[in-house]
Amino acid sequence: MSARILVVDDVAANLRLLEAKLAAEYYEVLAVQDGLRAIEAAQNWGPDLVLLDVMMPGIDGYEVCRQLKADRDTEHIPVVMVTALSETGERVRGLEAGADDFLTKPVDDDTLFARVRSLVRLKRLLDEWRLRAETTHQLGVGADALPPSVRGARALVIAENEVLVERIANALAAEGIDATVAPDVSTGWDTLSRAPADLVIVSLLDSGDDPLRFASRLRAEQMTREVPLLLVADDAHRHLLHRAFELGANDTILAPVDPNELRVRTRNQIRRKLYQDRLRADLAYSISLALTDPLTGLHNQRYLRGHLRSLIASVRTAGGAVSALMIDLDHFKRINDEHGHPAGDAALKLVAACIRANVRLFDTVARYGGEEFVVIMPGTSQADAAIAAERLRREIEALDFHPVPEGPALRLTASIGLATLAAAADFAVDAPDEKLLQRADRALYESKRQGRNRVSVMAG
Repeated sequence: MSARILVVDDVAANLRLLEAKLAAEYYEVLAVQDGLRAIEAAQNWGPDLVLLDVMMPGIDGYEVCRQLKADRDTEHIPVVMVTALSETGERVRGLEAGADDFLTKPVDDDTLFARVRSLVRLKRLLDEWRLRAETTHQLGVGADALPPSVRGARALVIAENEVLVERIANALAAEGIDATVAPDVSTGWDTLSRAPADLVIVSLLDSGDDPLRFASRLRAEQMTREVPLLLVADDAHRHLLHRAFELGANDTILAPVDPNELRVRTRNQIRRKLYQDRLRADLAYSISLALTDPLTGLHNQRYLRGHLRSLIASVRTAGGAVSALMIDLDHFKRINDEHGHPAGDAALKLVAACIRANVRLFDTVARYGGEEFVVIMPGTSQADAAIAAERLRREIEALDFHPVPEGPALRLTASIGLATLAAAADFAVDAPDEKLLQRADRALYESKRQGRNRVSVMAG
């Protein structure tokens, strides 16, 4: 998997070494020697990852990271700080600035490439969600928001050592994160199945469980696929950590666990998950908007046609019948002309609610356009559909509609056309979904021609 890597270091020898290592793995590399150029390159070149030296003259790595994370155009780019400093306080300072991870000089090649591949995969995932979510902003959905708070988030801690568990739980509590503890992986899975988590922390210290199997299963299961996984380990687990990152682990913290570092790492991972959840929700809502009529809340014609094609394909294979009702509100133009468009909208919403309330849960109701509605009734014969259509006609006629509040009631009526696909020959024609709608439309025209407020049936 190729990617663009921006390498920032004021020492030319370090730059050349990292550049050579990454280029040998077929990454595209851009090397710069100061913080200002790094910020400019991140904005203009669009890297997938930044390897950032901490100690630089002028703007140091912490400030570069802060500026990148504060810029809407670069905040999503993972930043790995590369430093000769190994003190926990320096790591916490970098993580607070927004860094995604730390590498200590001299950089171990296996650790370098494991972290690069893991973070690039995450970046690609977030890029995909961000691109898909652009539509939601065009629709006015998913307004900008402050970084999500982690207070109230849920974490599952899988560890045997009681001292370690207490230290982790106290650090999480300081962030307002609720911790549930499981002594082993098996118990942890049972806990996850009952109560989803926003973060899973697994200790590899004194554990008899297989961390690689756990990481693999966490990513394979639908309910846990997006949950961040943080591993507690020590130097003896280095070879396991490399493979764990390949399998989808998100972060690690080395023992002895520093509470402040743990707080920052858990906060960053949970925020990333909440951000992904928000993008996913915005995307789902935008899809819903694209397939829903905004006035009535019913499905729109685009959804109807796609659903009808799938339904007919299923019925054609399994056998059965599909009926369609085409419903048109009579004299609708007169309502708009005499009482105004708000009254017309109110009439449409009232009729839509009436139709939805008087069909089965598995029937599909859509606003077809203007004052026309369609009901698709799977598994319904022509005779049964005719009974349902007549019931709908009566219910619409009985509606209590007042174009003007406190004013006199206006009688609403509807003309209905019915068509059914039942015989094998009905399904053998080209585009049977279109044929069904066309027949229902012709039946509707017949109801209009005969004086409106009636049901007409169109035979095949």
